[in-house]
Amino acid sequence: MSTLKRYSSKRNSENESSNTSSTNSVSTSLASDLDNLNLTEERLKRYADEANTLSSDTTCMEGETKLRARAILLREKAVSKTLNNIKLSMKVDFCFVLDCSGSMAPFIDAAKDCILQVSNYVKNTNPNIKFRVGFCGYRDYYNKDQRLQVFDFTDNYEDFTKYLRNNVLAISNDDDPEDVLGGLNAAVNQLNWNSTTRVLLHIGDYPPHGRRFTYLSDKYPDGDPSGLTPESILKEMQSKNILYFFGKVTDLTERMLQVFRGIIGEFPVFDIVGGDPIVLIEKLVKATSSSITLAVSLTSTVGNGSKDIYSLQQKKLDMNPNEPDWKILSLQKGVIMWYQIPKYLNELKDQKYFNKSELFSKSFSFKIASQPFSAGIEKCAYYALDDQNNPLVIKEYHCIGRTNPFEKYLEAIEISTVASFLSKEFNLITKRKKIHKVNFLDVKLLRTGAVDLHTRYYTIESRLQNSGYKRFNANTGIITELRHTLEAFAHFTYKYTNGYLVVCDLQGIELDGEFLLTDPAIHCVDPLRFGRTNFGKEGINQCFLANHKCNEICKKLRLNSSNSKFRLNFESLNLFKGCF
Repeated sequence: MSTLKRYSSKRNSENESSNTSSTNSVSTSLASDLDNLNLTEERLKRYADEANTLSSDTTCMEGETKLRARAILLREKAVSKTLNNIKLSMKVDFCFVLDCSGSMAPFIDAAKDCILQVSNYVKNTNPNIKFRVGFCGYRDYYNKDQRLQVFDFTDNYEDFTKYLRNNVLAISNDDDPEDVLGGLNAAVNQLNWNSTTRVLLHIGDYPPHGRRFTYLSDKYPDGDPSGLTPESILKEMQSKNILYFFGKVTDLTERMLQVFRGIIGEFPVFDIVGGDPIVLIEKLVKATSSSITLAVSLTSTVGNGSKDIYSLQQKKLDMNPNEPDWKILSLQKGVIMWYQIPKYLNELKDQKYFNKSELFSKSFSFKIASQPFSAGIEKCAYYALDDQNNPLVIKEYHCIGRTNPFEKYLEAIEISTVASFLSKEFNLITKRKKIHKVNFLDVKLLRTGAVDLHTRYYTIESRLQNSGYKRFNANTGIITELRHTLEAFAHFTYKYTNGYLVVCDLQGIELDGEFLLTDPAIHCVDPLRFGRTNFGKEGINQCFLANHKCNEICKKLRLNSSNSKFRLNFESLNLFKGCF
């Protein structure tokens, strides 16, 4: 049975004895790590390091005051650059690449009625996004002059819709494959791409020519008669920072998708199958809107060059989505650590609350898969089990930099603890109003390795037993899946903390009456808290306040009222627990 311990700077003499067990050996090394960790210095050094400006003289010899001033200056410069990139990423070029052969008539009709609905949806959910729309239709070599149709980018959606209605028809050809590569090549090279975020949504039901893609009846079994290859086209697409999305109509394109993934890595694939015209339009609107918001989210988060985005997509090819054979994996030992959730808001605002003396720990046994099953921008995730076979997820940062990784993982659980505190307060005030709960997974820090072995750090949390994992919004202000409860929760965190912070980047699963979330980000007026995803006061203003539209839940909670009225409303429900 593991023992719950609260860290103390005074070593337990029993732990220092030479007859300690392996569990106590881990505890001894943990105590040593904590004793040697200057949390403030390491955090300030990391913030400078993350701005790529850490110099060799950035040490504790400067003194905390000077180091803090330098870290604030560097953070402000980095945030200013990031916010400018986010602003640029809101300008979007969106291109439909559509198979216009005979079998695609329903999808062509749906596309004609789609873009105006998409425009209204984007305007209502993400008003800062401004997009132009273009079109490239392809058929086959049999269709000669009607093989390709190109309509360059425009921000006049009525003109775009009129062009599709008057000029784009479904025309049959004489074999099964289509001139897919010709259509993609025309879209990449004939359209005037110039916005920061560039999106290509390809919708088709048949593959390109060549035995590499299909064994269907094919007049060109050796491949494209013009000599086009997917490598040349997709690499050109990548060099122009164009992000590829696919709308899947049939399984006949599966081999094509496998070839494409081998070249550019994983990419989003939308299910566009649907016989009912209304359902088909809804699916196409959803796919189009999601393509735009996902692309903006990626561009604004990773950067406006596609190199890092495609690198992330390639990295996902190395993931193993299947659970391992747990019987052949040995049980490992470690220590888990966590902060106690604050009782009052003033504790949350006090950075000194989250210090080494507030850490709790206990020994922990687990199994972990050898390969990650998923990867994000900052972390990769592994399947895991505890010694009672409870399913877990263990996450590890891709790169820590030159500073102590222990400190960064402590910050990760601090973010989770703050979000959990605010979600509990939100659930108290919404309980009587029949509003969905917002809960966050309980995230702890996991430390593995003994004194004489390599020490590794992770975060650890329960596994979400649901395949419908979604990112609802991003810390850049983009709403990828609109849920009024979550937008109201973000607004609540701003009002409850009197403008001190906003909890954002809300992602997880939607259950009956509850959202269960993980890995949030926090924008805070203190630039030296909550890591590189904290864009400070300007992040609150530009990424939340400038985008947020109060919905019916905000109004129920009186979040759109003044702070004083909001506080009175909170107190009147007898839910006020601590000082604001």
